Formats: sequence, C-alpha cells, structure tokens
Amino acid sequence: MSVTRPKANIDHWQERVDLAATFRWTERLNMHEGVANHFSLAVNDDGSRFLMNANQMHFSRITASNLLLLDANDPATLDRPDAPDPTAWGLHGSIHRHCPHARCVMHVHSIHATVLASLADSTLPPIDQNTATFYGRYVIDDAYGGLAFEEEGTRCAKMLCDPKIRVMIMGNHGVLVIGRDPADAFNRLYYFERAAETYIRALQTGRPLRVLSHEIAEKTAQELDDYPGQAEAHLREIKAILDAEGSAYAS
Repeated sequence: MSVTRPKANIDHWQERVDLAATFRWTERLNMHEGVANHFSLAVNDDGSRFLMNANQMHFSRITASNLLLLDANDPATLDRPDAPDPTAWGLHGSIHRHCPHARCVMHVHSIHATVLASLADSTLPPIDQNTATFYGRYVIDDAYGGLAFEEEGTRCAKMLCDPKIRVMIMGNHGVLVIGRDPADAFNRLYYFERAAETYIRALQTGRPLRVLSHEIAEKTAQELDDYPGQAEAHLREIKAILDAEGSAYAS
C-alpha cells in the first residue's frame, strides 16, 4: 500500500504518512478551524528538526509530501519562500526547541476543548473514564497574551517541561497536546475533545456531578497510560479507512 512505500528523495516518509493521516481525520471530525491550526512532529533526537503543515493549507489537502521540514534553531526560517505560519513557528518552534520530550505537538481550536478553555475555571474533573484519562496530566494556561508569536510560544513551552504533562488547556484559546508520535498525540487529542464534551454536556444538565475520588481517578489514568496498543490501533484503522477510500494523504 502507499502508506509503506517511500516516495523518492523525501526523508522521514513513514512519519510524514502517519502525520498526514491525522490531519485528514481531524478535519473529518470537524476539530480543525479553517487554516489556522497546526500539528508538528520532531524527527531528530533532540527534537529540533520537525515536520509541520504548510502555511494556510486546509487539513483536507495535506499530504505526506507537502509537509514542511523545519529547524527550530534556524533564525532564518520565516525568510524561506515556503515559510510557515509565523504563529505556528512561534508556538511549535518554541516547544520543539525547549521540550525535546514533546515529539509530536497538536494544537486545535476544537469546539468543546475551547469551551472548556473559555470557562473561568477550566479544570476538567474526573467524572467518567475519558475525563479521568487526563487526571493530573494537564496544565491550564490562564495568561493568554494574544497570538502565539515567539514570545507567547516561549512562555507556553516553559509550562510543558514536566514530562507528565501531556495536555495544555490554553485559556481563551484552545488546546494543545503532546505525544511520543502521531498515533499517541492524535489519540490523546481525540479523547480530550470527547472528555471536554462529556463535561460540558454534564454541566448543561445543571445537576450535581459524580466526581471520582483521587485514588480511583489516578488509578484509571495510570491504567490508560499503560494500556497496550490503543493509540497505534486507532491510527492504523484511520489509515485503513483512508486507504480504502482512495485518499491522497500518503502521496
């Protein structure tokens, strides 16, 4: 299949294919926002070289071959003819520069995560299995300072230094997740949006919430941290569906 056959003269082919598939599925789930959101994936040991979507390209048109390969330490990046979106460079470049453990970074303005980020209290209580997934594993950024140019991106990156933190609820903005690869990051992004939706809908009932204890919430989060193969299977099935439909994501 096309997903396993490298294209001539393009490095990091399988990484490109996997990342491209997550863009296509994010668009299908309506978790993107026009041409404003970005995913990136580190491809070297220290995380400084990374793939990212091209400037102002819709998620539904992204392919393995049109992803940009960038260097977080190259100050001339924004002078390139194919320069990335400057806010994407500010946010993703800063994270890859300062947080080498953040191999894959996904930032969206998905509806329910953004609603959560717009509340005065953006805490996500563990009221079900999905919300418990993120117990003690997210940070809330309550100091939104405008578009994520270099200064804002550096500020956000400093909040992600703890490897236990996998999600940033970006107050007044959206959500950012990190993972070890596209499968891990996308699976987390998907379940965070589901968790946020569950919580928002529960609030809408106006009835008391059934909140899990610290012990059970942490136990559940650890069990899901260690659950074998779920993220990989999720992405495998997404690619199988796209392949069966004749999608060009792997071109």
